[in-house]
Amino acid sequence: MRHVHHTPPPLSILTAHKHPHITSTSRHRFTPSRHKHLNFNNILQQTLIRSISKPIKIPTLSFLNLNPNDPSPHSPLNPSKTIKNPTKMSSLFFISSLIILWYSSNIGVLLLNKLLLSNYGFKFPIFLTMCHMSACAILSYISIVFLKVVPLQKIKSWSQFLRIGTLSIVFCGSVVGGNISLRYLPVSFNQAVGATTPFFTALFAYLMTFKREAWVTYCALVPVVTGVMIASGGEPSFHLYGFIMCISATAARAFKSVLQGILLSSEGEKLNSMNLLLYMSPVAIVVLLPAALVMEPDVIDVTVSLALKHRFMWLLLLVNSTMAYAANLTNFLVTKNTSALTLQVLGNAKGAVAVVISILLFRNPVTFIGIAGYSMTVMGVVAYGEAKRRYQ
Repeated sequence: MRHVHHTPPPLSILTAHKHPHITSTSRHRFTPSRHKHLNFNNILQQTLIRSISKPIKIPTLSFLNLNPNDPSPHSPLNPSKTIKNPTKMSSLFFISSLIILWYSSNIGVLLLNKLLLSNYGFKFPIFLTMCHMSACAILSYISIVFLKVVPLQKIKSWSQFLRIGTLSIVFCGSVVGGNISLRYLPVSFNQAVGATTPFFTALFAYLMTFKREAWVTYCALVPVVTGVMIASGGEPSFHLYGFIMCISATAARAFKSVLQGILLSSEGEKLNSMNLLLYMSPVAIVVLLPAALVMEPDVIDVTVSLALKHRFMWLLLLVNSTMAYAANLTNFLVTKNTSALTLQVLGNAKGAVAVVISILLFRNPVTFIGIAGYSMTVMGVVAYGEAKRRYQ
């Protein structure tokens, strides 16, 4: 019986079935003598076919994207890579300018108060406070009603007006007490005593609202009080009456902040600090004017004589009163545009800067004990603020 040898079809034919686009000329019959050559040829054909069937990816040069409508992050036309953000730069410049103005107005009004009350012989702290309140009333009205610095908030009831009047009287007491203390105490010691405001705030908050802080917060107040006691013992220019008035002014300032939170606690009666100043200032003038005429009867005659003797007397009063308003305005704007932590740090630094400038300007004697006591007070205030921020 004859056996027929069947030769398997060549690989080229199988490939042609899978890829019909291969022409018949590429189909060669398989022979053993050409096995190696055809095997290599078929492999090469399959490789080429796979390469042709896949899409070709052309690498792009993203840094050459010159489309102005849609610049890529690496494009030379992308403004974020070539120009700094102008909005961020202008915001940083605005906040820096506010801080500088805040420091200048606060420290300036403090030093001018000391200059007028101690060096110029203008010994009328009640009349000086009335000048401050008059400037605050006029400039607040201009800023809110005409310049629209903040929206005008109207008083809605007589009870709200009476609450504002109460706050105004307490505010007057704190400002007058602080100005009286500047007649007898140097600015450096005045600032050291004034740094105890957090102690009185925590005390009044506990007595009036039964609000309790964490024990860590109360522990932080110990160096605040201890530092003032040390600074008092080491102060060469210590004056008992001036010290009592300074402590009283500090306590009245803390009492006013707590009382404000109680009296204006409802959402419909809350006022921002600028509108509150607008309504408190006229009430303060009404209270301070008769007090100045009764307790400082010769204020007009002495002021006129000092103005004739010192030609810049009226200018100093005008600048001082304007700075008093600017201190309130910049304090409001800095509070609005910065965080609470930033405001706390800036406030502590402001007191230290005022102490240094006053020592350089007035040349009042200081001792190592006084500096150590004030430093302890400042560190206690910083620790108190940090503890209150963490454990509130």
